[in-house]
Amino acid sequence: MIKVSVFYPAVAGATFDMEYYLTKHVPMVQKLLGTACKGVAFEQGLRGVKPGSPPTYVAMGHLFFDSVSDFLTSFGSHAAAIVADVPNYTNVQPIMQISDVKI
Repeated sequence: MIKVSVFYPAVAGATFDMEYYLTKHVPMVQKLLGTACKGVAFEQGLRGVKPGSPPTYVAMGHLFFDSVSDFLTSFGSHAAAIVADVPNYTNVQPIMQISDVKI
């Protein structure tokens, strides 16, 4: 199984509309990716390790697939629509990573 993670850095001036993200963006992504997407998880950053420190990321989204190929096949034809929706909920440039889930 692989995990596609999208990280939204907590940079100065960052905005993130979690309500829009969870009620509009995520359902759209799930619909477009279809059954290739085996699961999702979303996190909102609260703080860093040191008391009072800001989180490293304002939010993180994770999508699970059986393989990189399954992700690329399902995402490829919908990438433009998914990316075009990003400005509707954040002014942050997301960082993506594909990981091999070990546990």
